[in-house]
Amino acid sequence: MSIVFIISAPSGSGKSTLVGKLRERLPGLMFSVSYTTRSPRGQERQGENYHYISRAEFEERIRRGEFLEYAEVFGNYYGTHRSVLERAQAEGRDLVLDIDVQGARQLKSKIPDAVSIFILAPSRQILEQRLRNRSEDSEEMIARRLKEAAEEIQNWRAYDYVVVNREVESAVDTMAAIVKAERVRRCRMEREIQPILETFQQGGG
Repeated sequence: MSIVFIISAPSGSGKSTLVGKLRERLPGLMFSVSYTTRSPRGQERQGENYHYISRAEFEERIRRGEFLEYAEVFGNYYGTHRSVLERAQAEGRDLVLDIDVQGARQLKSKIPDAVSIFILAPSRQILEQRLRNRSEDSEEMIARRLKEAAEEIQNWRAYDYVVVNREVESAVDTMAAIVKAERVRRCRMEREIQPILETFQQGGG
């Protein structure tokens, strides 16, 4: 059974960089490419960063119940399609979801065993600097993102783990440790353990 890893963070916390490095570091992880109604930014590409669709198509998919979770953020929809979990399970891989706190709440209600990780910048000042360094947003949007971040971080207690992204490699080390630990939880190891137990029941002394 695939483990679902939910990763959330305010914009500018370095979440995308950390997730990318985590996938390079550990085998067996599938990244869920979300659907969105926003336009591509910079070097983003269709099907790689997001599946970009119109608002009308997104709302039609909502009506058809195609999303595991979805949310409207800054006037745009974002959502996780059900088929990605089915594919991860079919391929025997664990699924990594990059979703906001609204989507995380929805997904946790549907998949209680999902493992949630919240990523934080070390301070508001550092988060603001990272947003400015991206050179993607207007002053108005930066202010809006910082206000949203102040609200989002109030939800940190709802997550299983919190990672403070002071330095990228150290944060990736922590995330990799979380994934490895979750993979060997007793409840997830039952199939592997049972044949071992049977060898002792079969005798020999």
